[in-house]
Amino acid sequence: MFKNPLGKKKYIEINVSREELMHDVAFPGKYTCSACSSSMSEDELLVNNWVCPRCNFHFALTARERILALCEEDSFEEFNGGLSSTNILGFPGYEEKLARGQQETGFNESVITGLAKIGGYKTVLGIMESRFMMASMGVVAGEKICQAAEMAIKEKYPLIMVAASGGARMQEGMVSLMQMTRTSMVIGELHAQGILFISILTNPTTGGVLASFASLADIIIAEPGALIGFAGPRVIQQTIKQQMPERFQRSEFLLEHGMVDMVVERANLKETLGSLLTIHVGGK
Repeated sequence: MFKNPLGKKKYIEINVSREELMHDVAFPGKYTCSACSSSMSEDELLVNNWVCPRCNFHFALTARERILALCEEDSFEEFNGGLSSTNILGFPGYEEKLARGQQETGFNESVITGLAKIGGYKTVLGIMESRFMMASMGVVAGEKICQAAEMAIKEKYPLIMVAASGGARMQEGMVSLMQMTRTSMVIGELHAQGILFISILTNPTTGGVLASFASLADIIIAEPGALIGFAGPRVIQQTIKQQMPERFQRSEFLLEHGMVDMVVERANLKETLGSLLTIHVGGK
Protein backbone atom coordinates (compact mmCIF):
# COMPACT_ATOMS: atom_id res chain seq x y z
CA MET A 1 0.00 0.00 0.00
CA PHE A 2 1.41 3.41 -0.94
CA LYS A 3 1.67 6.18 1.59
CA ASN A 4 3.23 9.49 0.53
CA PRO A 5 6.75 8.40 -0.53
CA LEU A 6 7.81 11.62 -2.20
CA GLY A 7 8.92 14.08 0.43
CA LYS A 8 10.98 17.02 -0.79
CA LYS A 9 12.53 16.33 -4.19
CA LYS A 10 15.77 17.75 -5.51
CA TYR A 11 14.85 17.14 -9.14
CA ILE A 12 11.99 16.21 -11.45
CA GLU A 13 11.83 12.71 -12.90
CA ILE A 14 11.76 12.82 -16.69
CA ASN A 15 9.72 10.64 -19.05
CA VAL A 16 11.09 12.09 -22.26
CA SER A 17 14.36 13.61 -23.46
CA ARG A 18 16.23 16.11 -21.33
CA GLU A 19 15.27 18.78 -23.86
CA GLU A 20 11.66 18.36 -22.68
CA LEU A 21 12.47 19.39 -19.11
CA MET A 22 15.74 20.96 -17.98
CA HIS A 23 17.05 22.13 -14.65
CA ASP A 24 17.97 25.82 -14.88
CA VAL A 25 21.75 25.79 -14.40
CA ALA A 26 21.96 29.59 -14.51
CA PHE A 27 19.54 29.94 -11.60
CA PRO A 28 20.01 27.15 -9.03
CA GLY A 29 16.73 25.95 -7.54
CA LYS A 30 14.82 27.00 -10.65
CA TYR A 31 13.36 24.96 -13.50
CA THR A 32 13.00 25.99 -17.12
CA CYS A 33 9.86 25.17 -19.09
CA SER A 34 10.82 23.72 -22.46
CA ALA A 35 7.65 25.10 -24.05
CA CYS A 36 7.90 28.79 -23.09
CA SER A 37 11.40 28.99 -21.51
CA SER A 38 9.98 30.50 -18.32
CA SER A 39 11.99 30.00 -15.16
CA MET A 40 10.12 28.96 -12.02
CA SER A 41 10.73 27.48 -8.59
CA GLU A 42 9.95 23.97 -7.46
CA ASP A 43 7.36 25.35 -5.03
CA GLU A 44 5.51 27.01 -7.91
CA LEU A 45 5.40 23.72 -9.78
CA LEU A 46 4.30 21.73 -6.75
CA VAL A 47 1.41 24.09 -6.08
CA ASN A 48 0.40 23.92 -9.73
CA ASN A 49 0.51 20.10 -10.05
CA TRP A 50 3.74 20.21 -12.07
CA VAL A 51 2.09 22.34 -14.73
CA CYS A 52 3.79 25.50 -16.03
CA PRO A 53 1.75 28.46 -14.69
CA ARG A 54 2.79 30.55 -17.72
CA CYS A 55 1.98 28.33 -20.71
CA ASN A 56 0.20 25.27 -19.21
CA PHE A 57 2.92 22.80 -20.26
CA HIS A 58 2.32 19.56 -18.35
CA PHE A 59 5.59 18.26 -16.89
CA ALA A 60 6.23 14.54 -16.56
CA LEU A 61 4.94 12.69 -13.48
CA THR A 62 6.25 9.46 -12.00
CA ALA A 63 3.97 6.50 -11.36
CA ARG A 64 4.00 7.25 -7.63
CA GLU A 65 3.00 10.85 -8.27
CA ARG A 66 0.16 9.64 -10.49
CA ILE A 67 -1.06 7.35 -7.72
CA LEU A 68 -1.02 10.19 -5.21
CA ALA A 69 -2.76 12.53 -7.63
CA LEU A 70 -5.58 10.16 -8.63
CA CYS A 71 -6.28 7.78 -5.75
CA GLU A 72 -7.87 8.28 -2.37
CA GLU A 73 -5.26 8.37 0.37
CA ASP A 74 -3.60 5.01 1.10
CA SER A 75 -6.13 3.17 -1.08
CA PHE A 76 -3.72 1.84 -3.72
CA GLU A 77 -2.72 -1.80 -3.27
CA GLU A 78 -0.30 -3.08 -5.89
CA PHE A 79 -0.60 -6.57 -7.36
CA ASN A 80 1.82 -8.50 -9.59
CA GLY A 81 4.62 -6.20 -8.45
CA GLY A 82 7.10 -9.09 -8.43
CA LEU A 83 6.85 -9.79 -12.18
CA SER A 84 9.91 -8.70 -14.15
CA SER A 85 11.38 -9.17 -17.63
CA THR A 86 14.28 -11.41 -18.64
CA ASN A 87 16.54 -11.26 -21.67
CA ILE A 88 14.68 -13.91 -23.65
CA LEU A 89 16.48 -13.11 -26.93
CA GLY A 90 19.94 -12.52 -25.50
CA PHE A 91 19.84 -8.89 -26.64
CA PRO A 92 23.16 -7.16 -25.85
CA GLY A 93 22.98 -4.82 -22.85
CA TYR A 94 19.32 -5.56 -22.07
CA GLU A 95 19.98 -6.86 -18.56
CA GLU A 96 21.79 -3.64 -17.72
CA LYS A 97 18.89 -1.53 -18.99
CA LEU A 98 16.41 -3.55 -16.96
CA ALA A 99 18.55 -3.19 -13.84
CA ARG A 100 18.88 0.55 -14.41
CA GLY A 101 15.12 0.94 -14.80
CA GLN A 102 14.49 -1.01 -11.62
CA GLN A 103 17.04 1.02 -9.70
CA GLU A 104 15.77 4.40 -10.92
CA THR A 105 12.07 3.68 -10.36
CA GLY A 106 11.91 1.19 -7.50
CA PHE A 107 9.60 -0.97 -9.65
CA ASN A 108 10.30 -4.25 -11.41
CA GLU A 109 8.59 -3.29 -14.66
CA SER A 110 7.34 -0.39 -16.75
CA VAL A 111 3.69 -0.93 -15.74
CA ILE A 112 2.38 -0.71 -12.18
CA THR A 113 -1.03 -2.27 -11.49
CA GLY A 114 -3.20 -2.32 -8.41
CA LEU A 115 -6.58 -1.93 -6.78
CA ALA A 116 -7.51 1.60 -5.80
CA LYS A 117 -10.34 3.91 -4.83
CA ILE A 118 -11.02 6.91 -7.06
CA GLY A 119 -13.92 9.21 -6.26
CA GLY A 120 -15.15 6.63 -3.77
CA TYR A 121 -15.28 3.86 -6.38
CA LYS A 122 -13.20 0.69 -6.32
CA THR A 123 -11.19 0.43 -9.51
CA VAL A 124 -8.35 -1.48 -11.12
CA LEU A 125 -5.63 1.04 -11.95
CA GLY A 126 -2.66 0.61 -14.27
CA ILE A 127 0.05 3.25 -14.67
CA MET A 128 2.94 3.23 -17.13
CA GLU A 129 6.23 4.37 -15.55
CA SER A 130 8.02 6.29 -18.27
CA ARG A 131 11.38 6.33 -16.46
CA PHE A 132 11.52 2.55 -16.98
CA MET A 133 12.80 2.19 -20.55
CA MET A 134 10.34 4.85 -21.70
CA ALA A 135 7.47 2.65 -20.48
CA SER A 136 8.00 0.32 -23.41
CA MET A 137 5.71 -2.71 -23.58
CA GLY A 138 7.43 -6.06 -23.47
CA VAL A 139 6.15 -9.50 -22.53
CA VAL A 140 5.83 -8.81 -18.81
CA ALA A 141 4.37 -5.32 -19.21
CA GLY A 142 1.76 -6.71 -21.59
CA GLU A 143 1.04 -9.58 -19.20
CA LYS A 144 0.47 -7.16 -16.33
CA ILE A 145 -1.97 -5.15 -18.45
CA CYS A 146 -3.82 -8.35 -19.40
CA GLN A 147 -4.02 -9.47 -15.78
CA ALA A 148 -5.27 -6.03 -14.74
CA ALA A 149 -8.11 -6.33 -17.25
CA GLU A 150 -8.83 -9.88 -16.05
CA MET A 151 -8.94 -8.59 -12.46
CA ALA A 152 -11.45 -5.93 -13.53
CA ILE A 153 -13.60 -8.62 -15.13
CA LYS A 154 -13.37 -10.88 -12.06
CA GLU A 155 -14.17 -8.14 -9.54
CA LYS A 156 -16.48 -6.20 -11.88
CA TYR A 157 -14.50 -3.03 -11.20
CA PRO A 158 -13.84 -0.31 -13.80
CA LEU A 159 -10.39 -0.40 -15.39
CA ILE A 160 -8.39 2.82 -15.65
CA MET A 161 -5.06 2.86 -17.51
CA VAL A 162 -2.66 5.81 -17.56
CA ALA A 163 -0.52 5.48 -20.69
CA ALA A 164 2.83 7.11 -21.44
CA SER A 165 5.02 5.04 -23.72
CA GLY A 166 7.50 4.93 -26.56
CA GLY A 167 5.85 1.74 -27.86
CA ALA A 168 6.82 -1.94 -28.02
CA ARG A 169 10.16 -3.02 -26.51
CA MET A 170 12.59 -3.76 -29.34
CA GLN A 171 14.85 -5.89 -27.11
CA GLU A 172 12.12 -8.56 -27.07
CA GLY A 173 11.39 -8.50 -30.80
CA MET A 174 8.23 -10.16 -32.11
CA VAL A 175 7.38 -11.52 -28.68
CA SER A 176 6.91 -7.93 -27.56
CA LEU A 177 4.76 -7.09 -30.59
CA MET A 178 2.50 -10.05 -29.76
CA GLN A 179 1.41 -8.15 -26.65
CA MET A 180 -0.42 -5.70 -28.88
CA THR A 181 -2.76 -8.51 -29.92
CA ARG A 182 -3.04 -10.01 -26.43
CA THR A 183 -3.91 -6.73 -24.73
CA SER A 184 -6.41 -5.91 -27.47
CA MET A 185 -8.09 -9.29 -27.06
CA VAL A 186 -8.49 -8.96 -23.29
CA ILE A 187 -9.94 -5.46 -23.72
CA GLY A 188 -12.42 -7.01 -26.16
CA GLU A 189 -13.47 -9.43 -23.41
CA LEU A 190 -13.74 -6.51 -20.98
CA HIS A 191 -16.16 -4.79 -23.37
CA ALA A 192 -18.14 -8.01 -23.81
CA GLN A 193 -18.59 -8.20 -20.04
CA GLY A 194 -19.82 -4.60 -19.89
CA ILE A 195 -16.92 -3.38 -17.73
CA LEU A 196 -16.06 0.29 -18.05
CA PHE A 197 -12.57 1.05 -19.40
CA ILE A 198 -11.10 4.56 -19.23
CA SER A 199 -7.77 5.33 -20.92
CA ILE A 200 -5.72 8.40 -19.98
CA LEU A 201 -3.14 9.38 -22.59
CA THR A 202 -0.19 11.44 -21.37
CA ASN A 203 2.93 12.83 -23.02
CA PRO A 204 4.01 10.89 -25.02
CA THR A 205 1.79 7.93 -25.90
CA THR A 206 3.07 6.34 -29.11
CA GLY A 207 3.78 3.13 -31.02
CA GLY A 208 2.33 -0.23 -30.13
CA VAL A 209 0.76 0.97 -26.88
CA LEU A 210 -1.41 3.50 -28.71
CA ALA A 211 -2.08 0.97 -31.48
CA SER A 212 -3.47 -1.56 -28.99
CA PHE A 213 -5.17 -1.27 -25.59
CA ALA A 214 -4.68 2.50 -25.05
CA SER A 215 -6.97 3.48 -27.93
CA LEU A 216 -9.66 0.84 -27.25
CA ALA A 217 -11.24 2.41 -24.19
CA ASP A 218 -14.87 3.36 -23.74
CA ILE A 219 -13.67 6.83 -22.78
CA ILE A 220 -10.32 8.26 -23.91
CA ILE A 221 -8.96 11.23 -21.95
CA ALA A 222 -5.81 13.12 -22.89
CA GLU A 223 -3.72 15.59 -20.92
CA PRO A 224 -3.22 18.98 -22.63
CA GLY A 225 -0.45 19.12 -25.20
CA ALA A 226 0.39 15.40 -25.06
CA LEU A 227 2.06 13.86 -28.12
CA ILE A 228 -0.19 11.00 -29.25
CA GLY A 229 0.43 8.95 -32.38
CA PHE A 230 1.76 5.69 -33.78
CA ALA A 231 4.79 7.20 -35.51
CA GLY A 232 6.25 10.59 -34.67
CA PRO A 233 5.32 13.63 -36.76
CA ARG A 234 8.86 14.02 -38.11
CA VAL A 235 8.89 10.40 -39.32
CA ILE A 236 5.55 10.87 -41.05
CA GLN A 237 6.62 14.15 -42.62
CA GLN A 238 9.83 12.63 -43.95
CA THR A 239 7.94 9.62 -45.30
CA ILE A 240 5.12 11.39 -47.14
CA LYS A 241 7.17 14.53 -47.98
CA GLN A 242 4.39 16.86 -46.82
CA GLN A 243 4.18 19.53 -44.15
CA MET A 244 2.10 18.44 -41.18
CA PRO A 245 -0.67 20.69 -39.80
CA GLU A 246 0.07 22.86 -36.78
CA ARG A 247 -0.11 20.93 -33.46
CA PHE A 248 -0.40 17.67 -35.43
CA GLN A 249 -0.65 14.64 -33.08
CA ARG A 250 -1.18 16.82 -30.01
CA SER A 251 -4.15 16.23 -27.72
CA GLU A 252 -6.14 19.22 -28.91
CA PHE A 253 -5.69 18.27 -32.59
CA LEU A 254 -6.89 14.74 -31.84
CA LEU A 255 -9.92 16.06 -29.95
CA GLU A 256 -10.89 18.23 -32.93
CA HIS A 257 -10.67 15.17 -35.20
CA GLY A 258 -12.60 12.78 -32.95
CA MET A 259 -9.67 10.63 -31.83
CA VAL A 260 -10.06 11.36 -28.11
CA ASP A 261 -13.18 12.14 -26.10
CA MET A 262 -11.87 14.93 -23.90
CA VAL A 263 -8.77 16.88 -22.96
CA VAL A 264 -8.60 17.41 -19.21
CA GLU A 265 -6.31 19.62 -17.17
CA ARG A 266 -4.29 17.68 -14.62
CA ALA A 267 -5.82 19.62 -11.73
CA ASN A 268 -9.30 18.48 -12.84
CA LEU A 269 -8.47 14.88 -13.72
CA LYS A 270 -9.35 13.22 -10.42
CA GLU A 271 -12.68 15.06 -10.21
CA THR A 272 -13.44 14.20 -13.84
CA LEU A 273 -12.78 10.50 -13.22
CA GLY A 274 -15.07 10.61 -10.17
CA SER A 275 -17.86 12.17 -12.24
CA LEU A 276 -17.44 9.62 -15.05
CA LEU A 277 -17.51 6.74 -12.58
CA THR A 278 -20.67 8.14 -10.99
CA ILE A 279 -22.38 8.39 -14.39
CA HIS A 280 -21.33 4.99 -15.71
CA VAL A 281 -21.02 2.85 -12.60
CA GLY A 282 -23.59 4.30 -10.25
CA GLY A 283 -23.91 3.29 -6.60
CA LYS A 284 -20.73 2.79 -4.59
